[in-house]
Amino acid sequence: MPSVLVTGASRGIGKAIVEHLAATGWDVVAGVRSHSDGAAVTDLNPQRISAVILDVTNADHLAALPAALPQRLDAVVNNAGIVVAGPIETLTTEDWRKQLDVNVIGQFAVTRAVLPKLRESQGRAIFISSVNGQLSSPLLGAYAASKFALEAAADALRMEVRPWRVRVAVVEPAQTDTDMWRTADDMVMELETSMSAEHRALYDKHIAGMKKFIPMSKKMAVPTSNVVAVVEKALTARRPRARYLVGLGSRIQTSIITTIPAALRDRIIATVAGVPRKP
Repeated sequence: MPSVLVTGASRGIGKAIVEHLAATGWDVVAGVRSHSDGAAVTDLNPQRISAVILDVTNADHLAALPAALPQRLDAVVNNAGIVVAGPIETLTTEDWRKQLDVNVIGQFAVTRAVLPKLRESQGRAIFISSVNGQLSSPLLGAYAASKFALEAAADALRMEVRPWRVRVAVVEPAQTDTDMWRTADDMVMELETSMSAEHRALYDKHIAGMKKFIPMSKKMAVPTSNVVAVVEKALTARRPRARYLVGLGSRIQTSIITTIPAALRDRIIATVAGVPRKP
C-alpha cells in the first residue's frame, strides 16, 4: 500500500486528508504537535494511521523525522500552516518570522528531510497553499506573502527534482469550513486588542470592514471534502498539474482578478474587504 506523511494533521484540512487517505488504502503518518493529538488522530483508523510528533519549526523534530517514517514513503502533503493577520504597519518582525517560519521555512524543511525517500519511490510532494498564493488581501498581507513564497519555491522544486521523477503540486483552496474559519471572529478580536491605541485609531474602519467580510466568507466556505478530493487527485493523477484550484468559483475568481489591471483589482478587492476610501 502507498504511504504518505501529512503535516498539520490534528485538525481541519489535515485531519480530513488523513482520515480519507487511510479509508482509501493509504498508510498515513500524521504529523502532530502533541501526544494527545496523535492519539486522537490515530484512533480514526488504527490499522492505517500512525502519528509522529512534528512541529515543522522544531529542529530536533525535523532531524528525527526520517528515522520515524516507513522505509518507503510515496508522498508528503505539506499542510501545516497558520494565519498572522493585521495591517502591514502593525506587524512586528517577530510576527513576520512566525508567519514565514511555519508556512514557508517549515514546509520546505519537512520536504528536504523526506526528499531522499521520495527520490527512491519516485514520489510526490504536495503543498497546501491558498488562493492567497495568487491574490493578496488587505490585513492578510503576511499570510499572502507566505503563500506567494511557498508557490514560488514549489515551482523551483518541481523543476529541480524532475530528473528523478518526483512530482510536485500545489493545491489552492479558498475559504474552507474548518475550525480556523469558524473561529475567525475571535482572530479579529485578538488582532484588534493586540494593536496599539494609535494603530486602532488609524485602522478601525479596516477592522470594521473585516468583521463584516467574515460572515460572508463563512457562507462561501466549502466542505473539507472538496479540498480532500483535489489532494487525492494530485496524489494519484498520472500527470499531476502544477496547481490545483479548489472549486469552480475559485477558478473563475482567480482567472479574472489576476488578469485585470492592478488599479481595478485593488479597487475590487479593497471594496470586498471593506477598506474605506478615506481615513
